[in-house]
Amino acid sequence: MNRNLRNRICVLAALFMMLLPAGCSWNGETRSREYTNTPKGNFMALWTIMDEHYCFFDFKKETLGVDWDEVKVRYAASISDDLSDRSLFEILCKMIGELRDGHVNLTSQYDYGRNWSWKTDHPANFSKDLQDKYLGTDYIIGGNGYSYRVLDDNIGYLVVESFESAMSDNRLNIMFNNMALCNGIIIDIRDNGGGQLTASESLASRFTEKKVTVSYTCYKTGPGHNDFSKLYKNELSPAEYDLRWIKPVVVLTNRGCFSSANDFAFTMKALDNVTLMGDTTGGGGGMPMSSELPNGWVVRFSSAPTFDADMNHVEAGVAPHIRVDMKDEDIRAGVDTYIESARAYINDKLKNF
Repeated sequence: MNRNLRNRICVLAALFMMLLPAGCSWNGETRSREYTNTPKGNFMALWTIMDEHYCFFDFKKETLGVDWDEVKVRYAASISDDLSDRSLFEILCKMIGELRDGHVNLTSQYDYGRNWSWKTDHPANFSKDLQDKYLGTDYIIGGNGYSYRVLDDNIGYLVVESFESAMSDNRLNIMFNNMALCNGIIIDIRDNGGGQLTASESLASRFTEKKVTVSYTCYKTGPGHNDFSKLYKNELSPAEYDLRWIKPVVVLTNRGCFSSANDFAFTMKALDNVTLMGDTTGGGGGMPMSSELPNGWVVRFSSAPTFDADMNHVEAGVAPHIRVDMKDEDIRAGVDTYIESARAYINDKLKNF
């Protein structure tokens, strides 16, 4: 595992230990509170956990106009101790939904509260049927969620449906051997909802021959909205003792790319031989953590913000180098606008090489 990523995980693991339902520790000082297992007690517990640990309040206020203190007043008016559990759950989900953050969820025995507007409020720019058409039936399965083939113009096409698991080093080596004579590779991560950072970094490390600064992260150090540590640099190191790819790469993105797929997008964007093509990703730039309410419901939230190599927020997504949208006439003709645009781009680069 890359040392920078390992350090990020270790810091976050340590922070997890501070997330206790009845209190928390900031800089050695314990701020103990006990909330009753009542609608009002659970409301205040949730609002306070978010108030002290969520990392994007300034960004959400700037981009969405969310004032967390105003949210408290507005939703508190709907809370009474005669509320049913289901009604309370719906109100609390609406409250945290104001943040429009896919990493903010509330889990109960009833449901999984979520806000997926980062994806659903935008054009899909994706057709699974067309993707399957380009893969054909004789594609190679490189691992769980990884499929690839060589297209008829000698361009490799890799579909990464999820980063829930990594393609093994051996299978990556086999893939690059199979594509050794290709003019370029298209990596299609459209509608990839994320998974493990280690999986996305493992793949990205095959496309660089030098250490590259790809992002920066800071961590909450106190309960204030602006209580953060210094920025820590995250570097991508080339894969050791394995095959690496230095020819052109195009990464296809849409609003369905979230969390570690968002991470993969800004990581690849920092590499010289990579072009991002398509739509802005769905975002998810905060490292998620969880805590528990008095009634046992679990709240997940973004705890540590990430910035790309140019110090831009990635919570709202990563913009492509080249914007592409699916064309209705292409879809009717059985053509994927994204894939064909990527093929044309790589072939043009080859002509001008």
